[in-house]
Amino acid sequence: MSYDRALTIFSPDGHLFQVEYAQEAVRKGTCAVGICGKDSVILGVEKKAALKLQDSRTMRKIHRLDDHIFIASAGLVADARVLVDMARVECQNHRLTVEDPPSVEFITHYIASIQQRYTQSGGRRPFGISTLIVGFDPDNTPKLFQTDPAGIYYQWKANAIGRNSQTVHEFLEKHYTAEMSEDDGVKLAVKSLLEVVQTGAKNIEILVITRDGSRTPGVEEIEQVIRTIEVEKAEEAERKSRRRPGAASS
Repeated sequence: MSYDRALTIFSPDGHLFQVEYAQEAVRKGTCAVGICGKDSVILGVEKKAALKLQDSRTMRKIHRLDDHIFIASAGLVADARVLVDMARVECQNHRLTVEDPPSVEFITHYIASIQQRYTQSGGRRPFGISTLIVGFDPDNTPKLFQTDPAGIYYQWKANAIGRNSQTVHEFLEKHYTAEMSEDDGVKLAVKSLLEVVQTGAKNIEILVITRDGSRTPGVEEIEQVIRTIEVEKAEEAERKSRRRPGAASS
């Protein structure tokens, strides 16, 4: 029996193959990075190069769900658009019903619940995306969550999804610090994306969220960060080269 043809049938070894295929679609998507700092949250995404006659403004990887909550995705772009529309409506419903803005975990739970629902009934397929959901709670606490096609969600200090996400995740584990400032968070996001992006600033988009709002650094600012990173790498390489003769002579 072909267990990968039906969404609702488990294989004998406990797999739902359609969900695993959706996770494979995520791994083929462009990379997205989230970093939770001391008083800011950073989203960084790898943008596909726009064609010569294409309007790059229509190629969005980061979306606003509410005044204080943003989402980035990796995987099928059209699937992300459907989830974003659903989440925006739920944010407004929460404001109308409770008369307070939703927390980041509330809307993450809502998105994960939709993703899980699409793994449990016939006539549908799972959403082929993972998401990074970031923002500030009403108590001004920065939050970062991730969801996947199975409907699982976790809170993170820093994480990556999409192409080569494991490489980026290992890089973040080595360089992340909890008391990271906004500038350090932007630098780490750019640095981690440079692990998988070869074309520099024009294919990197950064969003900075603070208690006071959000901003998107321009290409010039990202290029300045990249130049700073390159200078630091050159200085580190020089320090290492100076140590080698001393180590050899001792």
